[in-house]
Amino acid sequence: MKQVYAVHPNDYKTYNTELIRDNFLLQSLFEKGKANFVYTHYDRMIVGGAMPGDKEIELPNFEILKSGYFLERRELGIINVGGDGVVTVDGEKFTLSKLDCLYVGKGTQKLGFASANTSQPAILYVLSAPAHTNYPTRLLQKKDAESNSLGALETSNQRTIYRYIHKNGIQSCQLVMGLTILDKGSVWNTIPPHTHDRRMEVYFYFDVPDNQVVFHYMGLPRETRHIIMKNYEAVVSPPWSIHAGGGTSNYGFIWGMAGENLEYSDMDALQLNELR
Repeated sequence: MKQVYAVHPNDYKTYNTELIRDNFLLQSLFEKGKANFVYTHYDRMIVGGAMPGDKEIELPNFEILKSGYFLERRELGIINVGGDGVVTVDGEKFTLSKLDCLYVGKGTQKLGFASANTSQPAILYVLSAPAHTNYPTRLLQKKDAESNSLGALETSNQRTIYRYIHKNGIQSCQLVMGLTILDKGSVWNTIPPHTHDRRMEVYFYFDVPDNQVVFHYMGLPRETRHIIMKNYEAVVSPPWSIHAGGGTSNYGFIWGMAGENLEYSDMDALQLNELR
C-alpha cells in the first residue's frame, strides 16, 4: 500500500510540478483483476480502486493497519463508475450499477469485489476512514440519492450534485461521499471554490473523454497551483487547500471527505477575485 504524507502549506509553496504530483496526485488505481490502495496521512483516509476480471477480488488486509482485518476499526464507501458490479459483504451480495453507492460499516470481516459481466468490468472506487462505531451496510442507487442542480451554462458550470453518504443520507462515523456530473457545455466544478479546515477531501475524476484533461486547482487561496489530470485519477486536497477544476470537456467527479463533522455544507467559501 502506497503512503501519502501530510504537507505543510509553507512547504507546498516551494514545490515544483513533480513534487506536487508526487504528493497529491493518485494514479494507477485501476488494474484489471486487482485492487490497489493508497494510505493518506490526511485524517487517515484510504483511497482505492478495484477492477474485477474473471475472479472475485477479496479486500486485503495491510500491515500498516495493525488490525486483524481491513474493517476492524474502519468504515468504507464504494461508488461504481463502470459496468455492473457485485460486492459481497460477509456473505450478503449487493449489485451496484453505474453510479450506485454502497456503504460498509465497521466490523465487516470479509468483503469481495466482482464484475457481473467480465466483458464490461465493474470499476469500483473506494474510500475508507477510521470509525468509532458500527453503522449498517446500505446500498443507495443514484436515482434515490439526494440531488440538486447548480450553476449555469453562461458560466460553464451547470452541474448536478448527488449526495450519498452524509448527515441526511447514509449514516456513517465520519465518511462523507457523493458525486457531481457536469452538463454538456460546462467544464468548471466547485465554483466559487472553498476550503474547510475541519476535514480533508479527495476528488476522483471519471468519464473524462480520451485525449481530454482536467486542470485541477489546489493550494492556499492566494498561492494556487494546478495539476493536469486524466480519466480515473484522484487528487488529495489538504484542509488548507482549495479544490476546483476546469476541463477541456464535461466530465464527472466523486468527492469524499473525512474529518471533524458530517455537514455537507460546512465550507469556507471564497470569491473568485480573492484567488491568486
